Amino acid sequence: EEGRTIGAVKEIASLLGLELIVRMEAYDISNLSSSSMVAGMVVFKNGRPFKKAYKRFAIKDSLIQNDYACMQEVIERRFNEYLHGNDSGFITLPDLILLDGGKGHVNAVLQTIKKFNLDIPIYGLVKDSKHRTRAIATGGSEISVSKKSQAFILMTKIQDEVHRFAISYMKTLVLKTAMISYFPFL
Repeated sequence: EEGRTIGAVKEIASLLGLELIVRMEAYDISNLSSSSMVAGMVVFKNGRPFKKAYKRFAIKDSLIQNDYACMQEVIERRFNEYLHGNDSGFITLPDLILLDGGKGHVNAVLQTIKKFNLDIPIYGLVKDSKHRTRAIATGGSEISVSKKSQAFILMTKIQDEVHRFAISYMKTLVLKTAMISYFPFL
């Protein structure tokens, strides 16, 4: 299994023209219309989930549903934490950032990451009409990936995991809000 995992990471690096990938961070936005807007960050180290580094973000600045603005806010907060060292979970830079989204998400985050003078490759994981991974998005195009490749299997696993993590946080907030509304004395 480790051979497949490391092989998949090497395939991803080759597809993206990168040297070495150890730490990958993936981000996804989840919301219920314009309420309970959150984001999840999952970390994969050497192709495996590194759960103690996962982070959740409650969206603070965006008052309406806007994936690009929310993604920019999350990335800005993540790298502000890196620069200021307030949270030890943010002191390690990723070798690759994957976003749940396409070219628009990548371009939005590229603008934000430039503020920090960091050189971290950023790509989007594009979904098809069935909500399954279809391709890798750059700022201007897409890279096709064979569905039978280990790289595709790992990217799908990463995208599914960040989606699951973000949605579970959003559901927790929705339930908490509902409980407070229904039982205000709690």
